[in-house]
Amino acid sequence: MQSLRRGLAASALAAALLVSGTAMADSGFYLGGSVGNTALEVNIDDGVGGFLPFDESDFSWKLYGGYNFDLPVLNLGVEGGYRSLGGPSATIAAETFGIDITAWDVFGVAGFDLGPVTLFGKLGMISWDADFTVDGFDAGSDDSQDTAYGLGASFNLGSFQLRAEYEMFDVSTVEDLYMLSAGFVYTF
Repeated sequence: MQSLRRGLAASALAAALLVSGTAMADSGFYLGGSVGNTALEVNIDDGVGGFLPFDESDFSWKLYGGYNFDLPVLNLGVEGGYRSLGGPSATIAAETFGIDITAWDVFGVAGFDLGPVTLFGKLGMISWDADFTVDGFDAGSDDSQDTAYGLGASFNLGSFQLRAEYEMFDVSTVEDLYMLSAGFVYTF
């Protein structure tokens, strides 16, 4: 019975060290990459006073880096990166419309450690550039800077994290633009 208690105590100590080691590894510089899906909903001017609905999604990816200050219970950090929000296209009224969107972003990030899991929120800015095509031909471009925000969770494995995020972009010229992604992060 005493050896069982020692075994349980040793297991509990090892688990506590693993969890605290995981939390300690969260502090510092990090690099990451994610892949996912971007959904875009926009109304396209039909040229005669009406609008054509464009509601499509496409594969997207992002590369990012930042610095995380791991405080007791609360994590605060800054993060910036580059992303391709995809190039969705759709045939509307016998014409094929395409939109290719890329962006740079910067966020303030705040999160809570719950053992090896961290829940976080982020708020920042996105500087985007969109190129438009109609039937494969250049139809112009647009760019701006807008507010971006998101929610996510990460599972910490020492210096590595598995990360899932839902990010929304408050772009004034579109009805809806968001990215759902999953990826990996390495903390130095």
